[in-house]
Amino acid sequence: MGDYLISLGQNAAARRMLSVLPIPLPESLRRGDGALASRPLSGRIAVVGGAPGGALHDAIAVCLGRAGASICPPPDAQDAYVGVAEAWGQPVVVLGESDRPDCLIFDGTGMSTPADLSALRDFFQPHIRRLARCGRVVVLGHAGDWGPAQAAAAAALEGFVKSVAKEVGRKGATANLIRVGIGAEARLEPLLRFLLSPRSAFITGQPFALTSDVSGEIVAPGPTPLDGKVALVTGAARGIGAQIARRMAAEGARVVLLDRAPDAIEPLAAELGGVALALDVTAEDAPSRIVNFLHEYAGGVDIVVHNAGVTRDRTLGKMTEAEWGLTVAVNLSAPMAITEALLSGTLREGGRVVMLSSIAGIAGNLGQTNYAASKAGLIGLVRHLAPQLAEKGITINAVAPGFVETAMTAAIPAGTREAGRRLSALAQGGQPVDIAELITFLSTPGAVGLTGQVMRACGGSFLGA
Repeated sequence: MGDYLISLGQNAAARRMLSVLPIPLPESLRRGDGALASRPLSGRIAVVGGAPGGALHDAIAVCLGRAGASICPPPDAQDAYVGVAEAWGQPVVVLGESDRPDCLIFDGTGMSTPADLSALRDFFQPHIRRLARCGRVVVLGHAGDWGPAQAAAAAALEGFVKSVAKEVGRKGATANLIRVGIGAEARLEPLLRFLLSPRSAFITGQPFALTSDVSGEIVAPGPTPLDGKVALVTGAARGIGAQIARRMAAEGARVVLLDRAPDAIEPLAAELGGVALALDVTAEDAPSRIVNFLHEYAGGVDIVVHNAGVTRDRTLGKMTEAEWGLTVAVNLSAPMAITEALLSGTLREGGRVVMLSSIAGIAGNLGQTNYAASKAGLIGLVRHLAPQLAEKGITINAVAPGFVETAMTAAIPAGTREAGRRLSALAQGGQPVDIAELITFLSTPGAVGLTGQVMRACGGSFLGA
C-alpha cells in the first residue's frame, strides 16, 4: 500500500493548499538507483565549515573531490580544498545568493569547550534554510578520552544533530553525526561518502562511531566493492531480505539466499546469479548444514546477514508458550548458533556480520515483549562479539529498522500504520531498499571502521530516540 501523503505532496497546488493545515506532507526521498556510482555527488554543491583548529579538512576535501562535488570551502581552510578539487577536476565555488547547497559538512573536531559550540550556530544559521530538498547535513567530532569541557562539547554535538534532523526532515533532508576515534581519520571517506549520498535516504539523526579497532586495509570507495565476496542472506525470499540479496549482487557478490520457501528463493537466486539454500534456521542441524554448504559452494563465506525473523504479537498476559518460543528461536537463538558455527573456520578473515535488530529492541513496543526481547538480545550479542572478532579483522554490527513499507506493515490497522509513518523526522515509512543500502555498505571493505554498533535506519523515528 502506497503512502497517499507522499503522492499528494507531488502536486504543487495541493501542497500549497495544505500548507496552512497541521498535516505533514512528506518529501519524496531521492534514493540511489542500480549499482554504486563512482562520483555520487556529481553536480552537487557541498558547503564546508568548522570550528577553528579542525583536524579533518584534508580527509573531507579528498572525499568531496573524489565523489565529484562542487566544493565551497571554509575561508580558514582554503588550501586543504583547492589542490584536491583541482586534482579531481572539480571547481571550488563561492556560494551565490540563489544557490541551494546540497550538503552541509561541519568539522567540529576543533571544539574543546562549550563556548566553542557557537561555531555551530555561526555556520549553520545562514545555510540551513537554504539547504536543498533531500539535502545532507553531516557533523564531525572527535571520540576519545577528554577532560570535562571537551567531553561536554563533544556530547553536545549529538543533541544538536538530532534536533537538526527534525528541522530539515520536512524537506526530505537528513542530518547525522560521525565521531572519529584516535587513529581512524583515514577511515572517514567511505562513511562520509555514504551519508552524503542518496543511498542514506532513510538514515537521519544518528551518531556513528568510527574506530581503528578492527585491522584491515583502507580501501578507497569505488564501484562493485563486493567483487569476489560470498554473502549469505537469511530470510531472503521477500521484502527486506530479497532487497539485500539484490543490492549485494549488484555490487558484485555471489549471494547464497537462505529461506524456508524454495519456490520463492530459487527463481530469485537464478536471476541474481546466486544459489538457493532451503532450510529452517531453527532446525537443530541448520548450523552444520549451512557450514557444509558454504564450504562446498565457495570454500567459506565473507558476509553474513541475519535477516530471517518472525513476529507473534500479543500482550504478555495472553501470550502462549509457543508464540514466545518461536519468536526467540528464530530471531535470536538461530542467529547466535549459526554465527558460532561459522566462526569456526567458515567466515573468512576480514569478514562482515550484520544482525537485523529493530527499534522495538531499543524502545520496546506494545504487544511485542517476545519480539523486543529477541531483537534487544541481538544487540547484546553484537556488542559482546565485536572485540573478539576485531582481532580477525571481522566487523559485526546491528541494524535497527523503523517503520518500513512491507507486506507485514500493510496488513496492520490503518491508525497504527499512520502513526508508524508520521512519528519520525521524515514523516514517512522507509522502503526495503533503504535497509538494504545500509547493510550493503556495512558489508564493504570500506566499513572496516564500524563495529559493535547499533545503527538505526528509521527516518529519525521519535520512538526510542
